[in-house]
Amino acid sequence: MDARLIAPIIGIVGAGLGVACVVADAPALGGIAGMIALLAGATAMLSGIDRDRAKEHEDGWAIASQLASTTRDLDAARNRITDLEAERDAATAAAATAGTGVGAITNVGGPAPGAPTVALTDPASDLFSEAYFHVALESRLAAARRHLRPVAVGLVCAAEGSPGDTVVPPPPTRLADAIRETIRDADIACRLDDGTFAVILEDTPENGAVWTVERIRRNLVSRFGSHTMWAGVACYPAHAFSADDLFEQAHTALLAAQDWKQDRIEVALSD
Repeated sequence: MDARLIAPIIGIVGAGLGVACVVADAPALGGIAGMIALLAGATAMLSGIDRDRAKEHEDGWAIASQLASTTRDLDAARNRITDLEAERDAATAAAATAGTGVGAITNVGGPAPGAPTVALTDPASDLFSEAYFHVALESRLAAARRHLRPVAVGLVCAAEGSPGDTVVPPPPTRLADAIRETIRDADIACRLDDGTFAVILEDTPENGAVWTVERIRRNLVSRFGSHTMWAGVACYPAHAFSADDLFEQAHTALLAAQDWKQDRIEVALSD
């Protein structure tokens, strides 16, 4: 029986004996009633102590759980910072190897005469460039292998007007703005050399990638009117294990989507 019910029951019994003592004029019953009342009080006190201890125990578990969760969040943040620093260093090294570029660290004397330049941002869209895309994809896949998380790549292109209209690419800033407003801070958006837009979606499986691309399409249409959009999606590890293969799978899916006149999102075929 619950300890919280014992004390009232004992108290009721003691009260009954007290009444019986008065009615029967039996002092012995009065003594017994007093002892029962004392027992009821002790039981109530002990019940309160048990409740306090149980509450302290629950609070202790809650604090321990919160500390464990905070520790996990801190570890994840440290890993994220490490991954971003590695990605930055790799992109800087790639730019420095080819010459100089936006965001690259160069020597005081500048690049060697005649050295090619590599830009890490696309001036037409203000997104990252194709050079940065390939470096970032390698970095994100390396982190995904360490942390056992999925990574998705989406390749997107669009045309102004309704399906069936003459294919006229919209200004790069339109699709860039739609992508930038849709993806998360942890994701990466790029514009490739052929004008195709690419997104790297961290910790995102196939269904999440398809939904993200669909949200990009809705954002584009809601802000800039009628547009037709095609996209190809590929995910690690479902469709490929290396950066080159993942990109190739997404590109093949995009080509399949472009065979349709209306909006289309194609997902890469699993091996």
